[in-house]
This record gives sequence, structure tokens and C-alpha cells, in this order.
Amino acid sequence: MQHLEEQIAHLTKTVDEMSAVIARQERELAVLTRRVQMLMEREAHREQDGGGGAVFGNERPPHY
Repeated sequence: MQHLEEQIAHLTKTVDEMSAVIARQERELAVLTRRVQMLMEREAHREQDGGGGAVFGNERPPHY
């Protein structure tokens, strides 16, 4: 019986630790999602203003 109680205590501790990790990761994911959204909006504004200078794939830059 004591062995089972020890296992339950260990599993409970593990679940609590995993819960804390998941909560931290959820906060980090929310921050990263906001940052990506801000970057996407910034790039969209840059493209609207005609200031986009990135070359993708086989595209030639405008000065060629």
C-alpha cells in the first residue's frame, strides 16, 4: 500500500510540474504570436509604402 502511495505522490508531482511547463509555454506562445503579427503588419505597411526591398526566389531587384 505504501508503494502505491509513493507512486501516486510522484505522479502528482510530475503532473503539477508538467502543468507549470504548459502554462509557461502558453504564455510564451502568446507573446511570440503577438510578435509575429506585429512583424506581418509592419511588412504589410512597408509593402504598401513601396519600401519593400526583399528579393524572394528568382525575382530580380527593381534596379535590374
